[in-house]
Amino acid sequence: MSGNIRLLTDTLAGARAEGRAALIAYLPAGFPTVDGGIEAVKAALDGGADVVEVGLPHSDPVLDGPVIQTADDIALRGGVRIADVMRTVAEAHAATGKPILVMTYWNPIDRYGVERFTAELAEAGGAGCILPDLPVQESALWREHAEKHGLATVFVVAPSSKDERLREITAAGSGFVYAASLMGVTGTRESVGTQAQNLVERTRATTDLPVCVGLGVSDAVQAAEVGGFADGVIVGSAFVKRMLDAPDDAAGIEAVRELAADLAKGVRGQA
Repeated sequence: MSGNIRLLTDTLAGARAEGRAALIAYLPAGFPTVDGGIEAVKAALDGGADVVEVGLPHSDPVLDGPVIQTADDIALRGGVRIADVMRTVAEAHAATGKPILVMTYWNPIDRYGVERFTAELAEAGGAGCILPDLPVQESALWREHAEKHGLATVFVVAPSSKDERLREITAAGSGFVYAASLMGVTGTRESVGTQAQNLVERTRATTDLPVCVGLGVSDAVQAAEVGGFADGVIVGSAFVKRMLDAPDDAAGIEAVRELAADLAKGVRGQA
């Protein structure tokens, strides 16, 4: 069974052909429950997201701010397992036909087994993985198995990344490059700032891969701003906050759908 890296690259290329950035949503598996998390991912895609990153909840998420940490804690207390992450990917992809990635720190994969993880993710119809804490120079084993199973390997670059380091990272990656627009952890921001645009320009000078920007976008106006210079707009904390603030799970899932629709207008210049 081969994964869906081609679906991911075709989706990003299709957005570019429409003259817009792709909308990429992030939601953790198992939040608020495994079934509720699956419905939330479907709602984001039905609402207008082109791609979803499914987070594998971690007890020490070094990149993630307090909103996503809260959701991860809820998922972990609920007993979420890697099998539930795979089920989330499989059911969301089967229901929508859209590309689904997993965003995870390296330790759970290392403990689970690289071959087992990549084989199961491909079997689930996954498009690849975002690996924020896996150093490129230590990624050969992962990339070997990911390539064998048709999965993208998405690395994260930051404003602190020197140009030589950018070249090293982008040469090893596939699918797209995740550009962290700000130093620090994830979370919504009042303004995305100029660091993001500068990082996109520097990253594009090293690769033909799409460059997608995350960390900070929370509304359609910001999505339109980032979509003006990036190939994709990644939104996570804003979705999770809508669910945390909702009076019940059903309302939270509907809030995800509504935010996705609003952000989709943003990347299409309709905000």
